[in-house]
Amino acid sequence: MLLPDQPGPHPHLLVVAGKQGVIHVIDRDNLGNFSSVSDTQIVQELEGAISPNFSTPAYWQGSIYYISQYHDLRMFALENGLLSVPPVAVSQEYFGYAGASPSISANGTSNGILWLIDTNRQTYGGPAALRAYDATNVSHELYSGFLGGPAVKFTVPTVINGKVYAGTSSELDVFGLLQR
Repeated sequence: MLLPDQPGPHPHLLVVAGKQGVIHVIDRDNLGNFSSVSDTQIVQELEGAISPNFSTPAYWQGSIYYISQYHDLRMFALENGLLSVPPVAVSQEYFGYAGASPSISANGTSNGILWLIDTNRQTYGGPAALRAYDATNVSHELYSGFLGGPAVKFTVPTVINGKVYAGTSSELDVFGLLQR
């Protein structure tokens, strides 16, 4: 994931993690070449910060969110081009195989909500669940409810015009505010 410009010696960064469960913050102006001596393009390497990762992180207001497999949702602060160690907040829920890829909705720089589709029940054909968390503190869950169809891994909620679209293996569910 490409990050907004940062202060300090490495203003152009990206963050990536993979099956090894290591988060790398990398200088995207210096992707480097193979070197058996050093990896100067790696600004920060966080081993053990997450479990094996199959999902994409999200970014909002200086925070990076990861939901790796068999782990909780983790919120890291990004300050001066470095991630906080340990994470600044974690969810109480654990997520199953493949984790989840979060989406963020907000009113500009306020009222951030992190959305995800929990596919823990996918292995036995169970329903997916839509979950929402306070994007300023992911230990605070705002909403959780089952979707109408069976879970399918690697689904990502889409948020647009005040509605959340969540796909399952058999349908598309749409959530929004009730009209009064």
